[in-house]
Parts: sequence; structure tokens; C-alpha cells
Amino acid sequence: MRLLVTRPEPGASATAERLAAMGHEPAVLPCLAVTPLPAKLPPHAAALVITSGQAVPALPATLHGVPVFCVGDATAAKLRMAGFTRVESAQGDAEALAKLIITRRVKGLHVLAVGEHHGQKLAADLRAAGLSVQRRRVYAVARLRAMPEAMRAALVDGNFEGALFYSAETARAFAALRPPGTAAMQAYALSQNVAKGLQGLPWAAIHVAIAPTEADLMAMLA
Repeated sequence: MRLLVTRPEPGASATAERLAAMGHEPAVLPCLAVTPLPAKLPPHAAALVITSGQAVPALPATLHGVPVFCVGDATAAKLRMAGFTRVESAQGDAEALAKLIITRRVKGLHVLAVGEHHGQKLAADLRAAGLSVQRRRVYAVARLRAMPEAMRAALVDGNFEGALFYSAETARAFAALRPPGTAAMQAYALSQNVAKGLQGLPWAAIHVAIAPTEADLMAMLA
């Protein structure tokens, strides 16, 4: 299949490589740009909470021994490669992550290392459960404001049979570009929440992964 990959870099290129290895023809259109921010994390954190692998580069080595809770297995693997030794994946979405953290009930301060406008609900849910929480911004996210003309022309010409979406924010950013040609395309969404961001566009169909993991998303393309 000829597929459009919409997630930010460096994930977009990594996904494109996986798709090419599966025999597909991917093209990359990152709809979000991620910029690291100076990380001001308290040194006395009892646990770290990560909602995206984009946060990992900002985490200092001094916290490698601290328990880390994250949404999915891909981020868990990235954390372990960075040197974190006590990593646990919720293998799901933000709701699953909240349940995992509340179940574990680590005593002390939980630090959410998140994007600029991310994690407010998660922080509120954890505080409502009686946990001590601080939210810290470690990266900023900006939407792609204009689609490259060559990409818009390719969509008009029907050059893509499908598009992959990994986050609701990416889905909304793609929809805001008013892309042509989607009525003849299949959308592949990581979760129901991601799919909601696509519903303002016409699609031939919107497919949702059985579980919110890249393996399950890729399984729809096998």
C-alpha cells in the first residue's frame, strides 16, 4: 500500500522504515514539530510519569533508578535504552496509565514529564486519588501550518491509499490542514481517541487498532 505517515520525527522516519520492510510504500508528513524545553525536574521525585517517548531525552541520568510509569511498550523500550532500570508500561492509553499508577501507589512525589499542554487531566486524576503530583513541561509541540504543495498535489492525484495516525493531536493537526483526497483513503488510528480527531474529514473507512500499540496498528496493515 502507498501510506502516509503523519507522526512527528524521529518517529515518522522509524515508522516509514518498518512499513517499507513490510513491503509498503510510505511517505512522511510530520504534522507536529517537537522542540525540547529545559527540564526543571525536582531531584526528590519518588516516581516519574511519561505520556510520550518525546519526553525521554529531557530526563536526567540522576533519575535512572527512580520508578517510571509510561503509556506504552515503545516508550518503555526507549526509557530502558536511555538507562532507566525500573520501567513499567501501562500497555494502553492515559486512562490505563492512571489506573496503573494508582494501583502501585508509590509513596512520595510523582513528577509528570510531559509536553507543553499535555497531562492536565492525568495530573488531576492522580491528585483526586490522593497522590502527590507535579507536572513539568519538557517539550513543546507546534502544528504544521501549511501542507507542502507537492504533498497536496499528491493527495489530489490519489497517490495514497491510507494514512497512519498515532495521536489525537496529530489527527487534529492533519484535519486542520484541510487535506484533499481523503474520501478515497483508509485511516489507521492507534486508538478510539485518535479516531475522534479524524471524524471531521471524509474517509473511505477509519480503522482502529485492537490495542493502542504500534504492533496492533501495524497488524492492520499486514
